[in-house]
Amino acid sequence: MISIRRALLSVSDKKGLIDLARHLHQHNVELIASGGTARAIQDAGLPVTPVEKFTGHPEAMEGRIKTLHPRIHGGLLARRDHEGDRDDLKRLNLEPIDLLVVNFYPFAETLAQGKTEDETNEQIDVGGPSMVRAAVKNRKHVAVLTDPAQYVEFMAALTIDNMIPEELADRFGRRAFLEIVAYDSQIANWLNQDQAHSYALAKVRELRYGENPHQSAALYAPCGAPAEGLIAADKLSGKQLSFNNLLDADGALSLLGEFDDCACVIIKHVTPCGVGVSPRLVDAIEIALLTDPVSAFGGIVAVNRPLDEDAASRLSDIFLEIILAPSFTDGARATLAKKKALRLITFNLDELYAHKPKQELRAIWGGFLLQDKDRGFEEWKTARVVTKREPTPEELAALQLGWTVAKHVRSNAIVFSSRHGTLGIGAGQMSRVDSTRFAVLKAEAAGLSLRGSVCASDAFFPFRDGVDHVANAGATAIVQPGGSVRDEEVIAAANEHNVAMIFTGRRHFKH
Repeated sequence: MISIRRALLSVSDKKGLIDLARHLHQHNVELIASGGTARAIQDAGLPVTPVEKFTGHPEAMEGRIKTLHPRIHGGLLARRDHEGDRDDLKRLNLEPIDLLVVNFYPFAETLAQGKTEDETNEQIDVGGPSMVRAAVKNRKHVAVLTDPAQYVEFMAALTIDNMIPEELADRFGRRAFLEIVAYDSQIANWLNQDQAHSYALAKVRELRYGENPHQSAALYAPCGAPAEGLIAADKLSGKQLSFNNLLDADGALSLLGEFDDCACVIIKHVTPCGVGVSPRLVDAIEIALLTDPVSAFGGIVAVNRPLDEDAASRLSDIFLEIILAPSFTDGARATLAKKKALRLITFNLDELYAHKPKQELRAIWGGFLLQDKDRGFEEWKTARVVTKREPTPEELAALQLGWTVAKHVRSNAIVFSSRHGTLGIGAGQMSRVDSTRFAVLKAEAAGLSLRGSVCASDAFFPFRDGVDHVANAGATAIVQPGGSVRDEEVIAAANEHNVAMIFTGRRHFKH
């Protein structure tokens, strides 16, 4: 057990502070506090010793120096069961500090508010993390609280003779060091913007299970960072989101974020199985469903316009896991209310477009892979027609839509489309020709004609047979990166079929 006789409090977040201070006072614990924390405790009518009085050193440099003093760090670091440390306490006239209550300057909040560099820099806490580091090192003898949510558990554990279990102090200490790592990561990322980043993650919640029921899983987010994307989305109804649901929903929002026009995206197993674009949302949904109505069963639908009653009525005919929309009208909510398990999720449309992720992190055995997110389509500025025939305006619009979707389809990706939506999607095949065949089969199964369609390929065609298959299926234009050693052979095949072809110079693999 650890004895609590003296406590040092220095917090930016004052939530729960007075309740904790009052509880400690009732246990005759001596209270020491810095700056605004001391004033808040004094205003509550509780006795407290200001840090500068305890240390005998005035606060300096506009608060930059408050707790950096041997009386503070000696009190936190002294080992109660170590004779040399006890002798040093007496020799240096130091007093042990048994409880440290600290939360750091609000660096992430300041950063999110768009403050100046100088203002943000001043939110780099020095004293707080230094004290926490000392307390954690001495956690066998010192308890440290870094989150107001811990106060209630601490107060309940404090015995009548001012003791707490060592196991509790150890747990709080381990958590405190995670807070230091998270805080330092935020600062490091700010100081090294555009360079290698470090990531500290905090658990948001447990998930029911992972990809399969026998796998445990949880959702994590960067410590201290403002909620974005799916972390910020609001679930209006339905069951809890599963591991697979979150992956699919992320894929849906990632693709949806590419469209400014009214659009509907349908995702199944993290792969698009239908995309529709139309001025009327219900029409966009209908186009998306036409591509692959079988795969849409049990899928996820995302739209970038408020979901109205007409659109809800069309979607209510299908078994779906999730519908994501900026909002749902009352009529839409009423229409979908009978589907109790269906998750309805809203997201901030402006946030979706304005704060697209810059990087992505993926786990491999023994480590992690970090890469820049595949963002935008800068290649359209330098894309060139390589065939004798130029694409028509209608074909060009269709090629742009197909190219947009192909970036989000598992490689090797082949997408047949019109200017209004997808017609056939071939995904994740080991051969590009097999992906082409699969896309054609999906279109045929849906009863869609590919005559007059266009085709997008996420990477180059290594042989002319891919172009032959595309042209024989009915496509009249192709967009691909180019770059194969057989490009001339592939271009010649396109010219033989009178197919217009664009080289973008950039591929969009999605592994």
